[in-house]
Amino acid sequence: MATAALDPEAAGDDVAASPSHRLSGLFFAAAGAILFSGKAIIVKLGFRYGADAVTLLALRMLVAFPLFALMGAWAARRAPAPLSAGDRWRIVGLGFFGYYLASFLDFAGLAYITATLERLILYLTPTLVLLIGWLCFGRRPSRLQWIALAVSYFGVALAFGHDLEAGGGGIVLGGALVFGSALAYALYLVGSGELVGRVGAVRLTAYASSVASVLCIGQFLVLRPWSALQLPREVYWLSLANGTLCTVVPVLMVMLGVARLGSGLASQIGMLGPVSTIVLSLLILGEPMGPWQVAGTLLVLGGVLLVSRKPAPRPGRS
Repeated sequence: MATAALDPEAAGDDVAASPSHRLSGLFFAAAGAILFSGKAIIVKLGFRYGADAVTLLALRMLVAFPLFALMGAWAARRAPAPLSAGDRWRIVGLGFFGYYLASFLDFAGLAYITATLERLILYLTPTLVLLIGWLCFGRRPSRLQWIALAVSYFGVALAFGHDLEAGGGGIVLGGALVFGSALAYALYLVGSGELVGRVGAVRLTAYASSVASVLCIGQFLVLRPWSALQLPREVYWLSLANGTLCTVVPVLMVMLGVARLGSGLASQIGMLGPVSTIVLSLLILGEPMGPWQVAGTLLVLGGVLLVSRKPAPRPGRS
């Protein structure tokens, strides 16, 4: 069924599939990760044409909103039961933290730091989920995970130091804003765990993204005059690509990849994201790239991979 193919909960980490099925899963997971990483490149290009974070975010969500609404309607028709009042309010909260606040802080931070550093900071999200689980729920990390945390944050420190040395004002502010974005999305992931099982990943993503779209567009209407939309046509082409190719399309691709490969392998393939951001920022934006940034990227990827690994089952337990 099409619903199962789009719902990651329908596929566990041990997905039995034909070679062609797995090959298509590899393609979807890799393409989704690369397209997601293109968001930062498009935002940086939009800044060069005179747009600001509030306007770019509103234009992105204005494009994506109808597509998310269609996705939500499609998922709702296949849902076994309507949402309860409590779940509706939970989705509003998750949409605020996971898609509105995280996106706004991310776009605002990109005005100050490179696309590569932004992607590395955002990639700390699994480590923040781990720390939230420890602080709020008493799930103490293992010794290996503590080491992985240290490696990840040391890698970001190396890349951060490279950007400070390269110059540019506001790097500390930009890094703090993007870290706040990673924290907001980590809170969304922690809060969505139980809700995903009741609502379904497709419906939850579509509804929460629709909430965020309304908030982003409303924010523009409150904070900016209509004259702020008098921008070069390149900004609108970039926003069209951002709302489709870098927002809605990769969401679907990653879901298809998870359904075919399982969440573990799909998550590992997602590490192509930071690497592709480095390549794109170098080729398209001409951002500086040094050995410290490369070393930092490798450390972050290695640390996040270790953090994301499931602990090996103990003997005698299933």
